[in-house]
Parts: sequence; structure tokens; C-alpha cells
Amino acid sequence: MDIIEDVSNTIIEASTNLSKDKYNALKKAISIEDNENALWTLNQILKNYKVANKVKFPLCDDTGIPHVIIEIGENREITGNLIAQINEGIKEGLNNLPARPMAVKGNDIERIEQSKGLYDNPGQMKAASFLIDSFSDDSTYKRDISPDTLNIHFVLEGGGPEIRAKTYRVYHKRSVVNVMDTAIGWLEESLKMLGCTPSVPAIGIGRTHYEAASLLLKSIVYGNLDFQNELEEYVTERLNKTNIGPLGFGGKTTVLGSFVNIGNQRASGVRIVSVRPSCFVEPRVATLHL
Repeated sequence: MDIIEDVSNTIIEASTNLSKDKYNALKKAISIEDNENALWTLNQILKNYKVANKVKFPLCDDTGIPHVIIEIGENREITGNLIAQINEGIKEGLNNLPARPMAVKGNDIERIEQSKGLYDNPGQMKAASFLIDSFSDDSTYKRDISPDTLNIHFVLEGGGPEIRAKTYRVYHKRSVVNVMDTAIGWLEESLKMLGCTPSVPAIGIGRTHYEAASLLLKSIVYGNLDFQNELEEYVTERLNKTNIGPLGFGGKTTVLGSFVNIGNQRASGVRIVSVRPSCFVEPRVATLHL
């Protein structure tokens, strides 16, 4: 097995492929939409998906920042060499797409100010720190990870949704409705400004900002639009009543579905909530099974 080549191919798959559950959700949205502009937009989005998948072009010009979740069982090991191969495979995958050059040159200050310009090589867009998922926690998407499991999940996160994302405290007041409605309020505000709807928003609720953001990222990998739980349906229903619609044209479909991942909690008056309003080309996820 050539892990570098396999990772490269998986990055390309994430950038160019539409998941089956999202295809189903989009087709359903098209079947019920009666707003003429919204219906035209949804059909154009579906056409974009089909073209990207056929010719292996990125679903969006913003080809995203790679995020990696390594799902590992107790009988498997992660070596420094494997990490190096994953990083090299990501670099090759971004170059082979080709992705859009977005990596900023320079020292700490120059990178903040973007004063040295960009690297020409798309592969210079380094992955975010890896997240290791090695046990069955108490989160919504709890899984029994078998001893021989070693799955490498790749998620490409676009800049627009990151600009509109938010992680902050919520005083729960012993009410899940209060927490969810606060998160929905954040999402409604962000979706009005996002532009590239319909969205598949993700919500992570944990004990710390890191944990909430991690739960959110896991929900994007493990969530499924074909199987929505009660809270996910609640979020979807509320956001679709906003009449923002595809690309802001109004209509029934502001979101195609939602992912909500609730993790371990601690005795406290607050919950840390992370929300991300994915754009219509997301989630961009693909998995390499080793």
C-alpha cells in the first residue's frame, strides 16, 4: 500500500465528491421547493456537484483547509512515519487537484498581516493539528471502535463558514431548549451573511472551547443527513422557517439538515457551544481505511 498516494486520492475525493446522504437531501429539497428562484438555484447546485464529480474538479474555488481525525482501535498504532506520510499525501493531494494557492508566507507578524504574499504551491496549505479519536465517549455520535480500526478522516473546511462560525458560553438555565435556541440564533444571524446556502450547520456542545469545537468537527465526519435525531430535526425546522433560502433567494431550504453533537458535561451553569454554518459545497469529507 502506498499511503501517500492513497491519502492524495482521498483528499481529491473529499474535494470533488458529493456524499450519498447529501445528494438525497438536495433531491428532497428540490422536490418540495415552490419558490422559482430557489428551485433554479438548487438545480444549479446539483449540476455543479455532478460536473465536479465527473471531471474531478473541486466543488468550490475555496478548496479549504485540511482537517484530520484519526480513528484508532486498541490493537493499532500511530507512528511518526505514518503522520509524515499523511502530511505528504495531503500536500500531493492539494497539488494534484489542483487546489487554490492560499498558504501565507512569512514570519509570525508577516503571516498575520499577509504582507509577504502567498506560496504558489497549493500543497503549502498545511493541515490543522490532528484529532485522535480512540475511545467510545458519551457523545451523540458514540461509536464502538473495534480493536483493529484505523480510519483516517479528511475534512476540507472553507474560509467563509469559518468567518461566520462561533464558539462561546451559554447559560443553560437547566433547559436544553434555551441552549439550542441560542445556538440557532447564532446560526440564523450567520446564515443571513454567509451567502452560499443551503447550509448543513454543525453544533458541538462540550465543557471547553477545544472540546466543543472537536465535537463539532466529529459531527461533520460521523453525522448523516439520512438519519437525523430529534435535536437535529429541531434545528433544521427552525432554520428553514427563516426564509433565507438558497443563496439568500428565499424559499423552504435554508439548510439541508443539521449535525448536533453533545459530549460530556460538567457541573456548571454554562455550556460551551460551537456552531459552524457550512456552505453548500460542504461537508467535504472522505475516509481512508488502513
